Amino acid sequence: MKPQLDHYKAPARWLHWSVALLVLGMLPVGYLMVQEGLSRPVQNALFLFHKNTGVIVALLVAARLFYRWRNPPPPLPRSLPLWQKRISAWTHGLLYVLIVLMPVSGYVRVRAGGFPIEMLDAMGIGTLLPKSDALANSAKSLHYAGAWALAVLVALHVGAALHHALIKRDGILQRMWPARD
Repeated sequence: MKPQLDHYKAPARWLHWSVALLVLGMLPVGYLMVQEGLSRPVQNALFLFHKNTGVIVALLVAARLFYRWRNPPPPLPRSLPLWQKRISAWTHGLLYVLIVLMPVSGYVRVRAGGFPIEMLDAMGIGTLLPKSDALANSAKSLHYAGAWALAVLVALHVGAALHHALIKRDGILQRMWPARD
């Protein structure tokens, strides 16, 4: 019988921090790239970064979901109150929904809008959708709302992690911290 780990394995931590850093970079870029007054070259560079980083996030999220399916996370400590376990489960579940929803809605918005996704185009992966302004606008609204929801949940997640690390000092953050194994 294998002993129960009290921390995440290295691949789970690597996938977590890779997605986290990319998402933390994409949120402000997504906000900035649609602002009035930017020069066209700067705006184009931000769109290029955002779209192609979205492809990378989608691939990492797929790998992360597959890994998590095959490797369940370690249980939370028994000392954690039930209400915190429930909030943690809901927050993590919603984060997973959003990190899947964002690349999908971004893809639909861009492709239905008739725009390229350079990384996919370079790999010979064409659009899977017809041009449709209605579909592009719906996906754009969903992507926009999802970005705000993701920003709020990321702030809650980071705040909870810092609370456990700096105030409670109960080892919760260390379970996912990269400097292990």
